[in-house]
Amino acid sequence: MTPLLLLAAEKESAEVTDWAARLAWVVGLALFVALVYWLMREGWKWRGTLQGDLPELPGAPDEPGEVRLTMSGRYHGSTTAGQWLDRIVAHGLGSRSRAELTLTDAGLDVVRPGAADFFVPAAALREARLDKGIAGKVLTEGGLLVVTWAHGGKLIDSGFRSDRAAEHNEWVDVINSMIESTTREGAER
Repeated sequence: MTPLLLLAAEKESAEVTDWAARLAWVVGLALFVALVYWLMREGWKWRGTLQGDLPELPGAPDEPGEVRLTMSGRYHGSTTAGQWLDRIVAHGLGSRSRAELTLTDAGLDVVRPGAADFFVPAAALREARLDKGIAGKVLTEGGLLVVTWAHGGKLIDSGFRSDRAAEHNEWVDVINSMIESTTREGAER
């Protein structure tokens, strides 16, 4: 026999898979992912506890008045005004969801299927603007409708994205004109 054939005949093929080691790695990785998920969840709950001083959100009035605008789209969350990364999670404001917005003389009604609805009274509205981002969501310039409102002594920015982004400009104009007329009426009294 030639030396090459002897060499090939003597070797046994290596075991293809070490199942015990592979199983240990998979279990270890699953435990690590579960730990990270649990820590993130605890952080979310802790943030909600820290924001516990925020009062309950008002509900929509029985007689909201004439409907000025409606919009269907997404609610992307709320932050402390001017701090687009400081997400507010208390009372469900941190949960993204679909949203139906209705602007009336009484204020802004936000209906969110699968999440807590809330109402922003007209007197609490401070500003509406187009922006490019809010905690966890960054879009093109002007792709997000941000409504600033006061609640419990705190200014809050809430971000919305319409299914038809062309509606955003009209919303900014109408909300800001509502705020100006409310401010004028308050000054005249």
